[in-house]
Amino acid sequence: MDRTALYAAITAYTENPSSDFVAQLPVFVQQAEQRIYNSVQFPTLRKNVTGVTSTANKYLSCPGDFLSVYSLAVIDATGSYEYLLNKDVSFIRQAYPNPTTDVGLPRYYALFGPTISGANITNELSFILGPTPDASYSVELHYYYYPESIVTAGTSWLGDNFDTVLLYGSLVEAYTYMKGESDMMSLYNQKYMEALALAKRLGDGMERQDAYRSGQYRQPVG
Repeated sequence: MDRTALYAAITAYTENPSSDFVAQLPVFVQQAEQRIYNSVQFPTLRKNVTGVTSTANKYLSCPGDFLSVYSLAVIDATGSYEYLLNKDVSFIRQAYPNPTTDVGLPRYYALFGPTISGANITNELSFILGPTPDASYSVELHYYYYPESIVTAGTSWLGDNFDTVLLYGSLVEAYTYMKGESDMMSLYNQKYMEALALAKRLGDGMERQDAYRSGQYRQPVG
């Protein structure tokens, strides 16, 4: 289901073709996407990027679309990966109190806060590393982000592979906007929760196991 088909379905289900309602369709869809993406960890929500630390600089900027970390690794001169342990900022400050002399291959990281550029504080986040890098190391970050919305892209992985949860999630948002009847709101919410449960079975279950490791699914026979 692409954006055009999704908009048409929302309008048809609610029987509301008014211009004010149609103008809000992008909002309904994006709100639904946000709810879904924070309920199910689909592989499509993962992104992998590489970067480089700066010698004697304990900070590392996060990507602009960064939301949370899956893993952060430093690659040493031999090409070996050293996965950093997530700690609190206070732990790193205590363990490595002098960032100019407590240097070496980083072992820990913490989410520090907004990046400081000169006198300006940006909206982008940064990591603090401990100890302070003693050289320029390659780093590899796996992180969680929101993929481009179907509203702006026209198509999306969710729309192509699990359009039911996107449709019913959008209908819940649309009917809330309309202040619709409680029985229909309950119906749409029930349908959304049913579709979300199936999506979680895929994203949080089937895509995280295989038959070799976990065995094939078996339905108990009564």
